[in-house]
Amino acid sequence: MEKCDVCAAQCLHKLCMHKVPIFSSLNQNDLIHIASVIHHKKYLKGETLFFEGDRPDALVIVNEGSVKAFKITQDGREQILYVFSEGDFFGERNLFSRQASAYSVEALEPVKTCFFTRESFYGLLRAYPDIAVKIIEELGERMNRMENALQSMGVRSVDERVSALLLDFAEKYGTSVPGGTLIRLPLSREGMANYLGIARETVSRKLGLLENEGIIRSNGNKNILLLDRNMLESSAGKLIDH
Repeated sequence: MEKCDVCAAQCLHKLCMHKVPIFSSLNQNDLIHIASVIHHKKYLKGETLFFEGDRPDALVIVNEGSVKAFKITQDGREQILYVFSEGDFFGERNLFSRQASAYSVEALEPVKTCFFTRESFYGLLRAYPDIAVKIIEELGERMNRMENALQSMGVRSVDERVSALLLDFAEKYGTSVPGGTLIRLPLSREGMANYLGIARETVSRKLGLLENEGIIRSNGNKNILLLDRNMLESSAGKLIDH
């Protein structure tokens, strides 16, 4: 673990603080102070940050790359619960309530993280109460997203859920390009299947249908070009409100 010992105004743009909503209310001087207590760690693709049942004594922020939070089901299958990417944080369960992690976290690609120890982060909360408010808001949004995902599993068809996942990825990982939105997929086809709790073949079949309908176009294994957002929203069972 490498502590940031040279954190000044000229290097702040490289740090996670400018990417995380929980620090959005702080000024430049506050950010410089916070930078002095940030630690950093890098992970290779496939490396585990921590396992289910561990008690990570830190709040971890993704500075670059993405990771998956997952559980292994009783029948040995991997169930992906969430994908954390640039600006997301995790580890709050043990940090705030001293509970063991409810999931494992693994790097989906080379990852750089910023993290705060319990002691340093509690010091920040005392000095900057607005951070605590932002964390509560973000955790509330996360719970809403997870609840919506669980509800959709019960009322949406498998095809609708695949389309809805693509829309979510478009919002978070999409870039506007000529002809549509280029989505950098954080998960493989198998990962998407594990996220949705369905077979990989089902994901591939649905993506093939969407491509045949001219809604998307595959661009290698890790990218999809979204050509017609309205049609994808219709396929996901969402109301289009433009």
